[in-house]
Amino acid sequence: MKNKPKKSNNLFKIFYLPFMYFFLGCYYVLYGMIYPFRIFFKIIGDSIFKIYTKNKKKQIDIQEIASNESINLATEKGQTIIEHIDEIKTEEKKPRLSKRKQAKEDAIRNQLINSLQEETGRSDTPLTFRYTAINNEGKKEINTFIAFSKMEVYTYLENEGYIVLKIETSKLIELLYGPTSFNSAKFKNKDLIFWLTQLSTYIKSGIPLTDSMRILGKQMSKDASKKRVFDSIIYYLTLGEAFSSALEKQNNIFPQLLINMIKAAEATGELEATLDDMALYYTDIETTRKQMVSAMSYPTIIMVFSIGVVAFILVYVIPKFQDVYAQAGADLNSFTAGIIVASNFLSNNILYILLITTTIILSIILLYRKVKAFRHQAQKLLMKLPLISKIIIYKEMNIFAKTFSSLLKNNVFITESISILTNITTNEIYKEIMINTIDNIAKGEKISQAFKNHWAVPDVAYYMIVTGESTGELADMMSKVADYYQTSHKSIINSMKSFIEPAMIIFLAVVVGGIVMAVILPMFGLYQEIQ
Repeated sequence: MKNKPKKSNNLFKIFYLPFMYFFLGCYYVLYGMIYPFRIFFKIIGDSIFKIYTKNKKKQIDIQEIASNESINLATEKGQTIIEHIDEIKTEEKKPRLSKRKQAKEDAIRNQLINSLQEETGRSDTPLTFRYTAINNEGKKEINTFIAFSKMEVYTYLENEGYIVLKIETSKLIELLYGPTSFNSAKFKNKDLIFWLTQLSTYIKSGIPLTDSMRILGKQMSKDASKKRVFDSIIYYLTLGEAFSSALEKQNNIFPQLLINMIKAAEATGELEATLDDMALYYTDIETTRKQMVSAMSYPTIIMVFSIGVVAFILVYVIPKFQDVYAQAGADLNSFTAGIIVASNFLSNNILYILLITTTIILSIILLYRKVKAFRHQAQKLLMKLPLISKIIIYKEMNIFAKTFSSLLKNNVFITESISILTNITTNEIYKEIMINTIDNIAKGEKISQAFKNHWAVPDVAYYMIVTGESTGELADMMSKVADYYQTSHKSIINSMKSFIEPAMIIFLAVVVGGIVMAVILPMFGLYQEIQ
């Protein structure tokens, strides 16, 4: 009984003590290595804390002094000191120019002032002026401005806080930067959504319309063309023009629908609500467009990839096997021989094929854009195809109903609404329907008469229009039509995507697999001959 403790003590001494000493040794070694760093960081931390405490105390003392002396700020001496300090701060922010540069800028500015004094009068039509000025941040800015005289440009820019150096106009400037030139800014749907949402928010906050446009102009100042548009709108607003009139003078940059809706809102005094409605409208339109792009992008990519794979096999792979078959004297079946003929034709005429294909595609695009009769027939053909017809019809009915509902809710006259709808749609078939609607209204007939028994108008849409006319709630009914066809359009696009994906994979597998089989079949014949 007395030997057992000795055994356990021996085990403890042999196994546990060395491990314990080893871990203790590691601990002290690590502690010894870390300790100098702890001392170092402690010293630095204490120093930083002392400096921070000292600065904080100084800041509190300054705040106390400022609060104690705030009573005397109303005195003339205190006010003069504050103004002097503000002037010094403003001067410090401005970039310092050398005497030579300053003299040069003064000479240019004097020349501009002399030219303004010599200006005879105001032009009858807007002119494009190119100006050089120093903005509020002290940076030189070169841009264009549309106005009736140099003096108006100078006055506007000076009021906006610019230091104007040069203003000039010429036929070349008019050609390059005028409103009819190629560099006109086109507002996309996403730009309109951002602009309308922000403008509505600013006006609801109590900011005047002109100041709201100034803020938005600064937010979009990175794009020079958009800045020109906002400067022009602000300029017309300062002249006393209506907001809708200022937008209308921007060379079709803003949609006609938006201009008419704002014009109606100015008459009814509901500008904020109209801006919100139009932001939602363009959000829905952009959603529909993205759905179309999403639906068409995948099959397009697969089609291009398929054509590329087939062309690569025919141009680079098949000729290699053709040499092997010729050397081996293999008998080729008709399918393989046809593939080899196609490969030889494509290899010898690939440049001509690409040139002809590109010419045909560009010609179709040009004819579609420029020739009304060709566009009408092409759209009619597409609208007769089984699956594509529903996509186009549902999209057009959604846009038509949504736009018509918005116009009616904003108290726009029916004839004017139909005229706006004619300008909005790019589909010639629906333009004809709109024109027939205007003729029917002129004859005293109902709006629904032009939609009756028309192959491009679904029965559901027609009967809902009839119901809206009979109940006197056409605007609400058009809103329901828009919601119905928006849902139907989204559903059919999702169905098309689900159908196209396997269809394109099967097509690629059949085409590529057929070419591979055409290459492999003669190999089996050669193998049997060898056996």
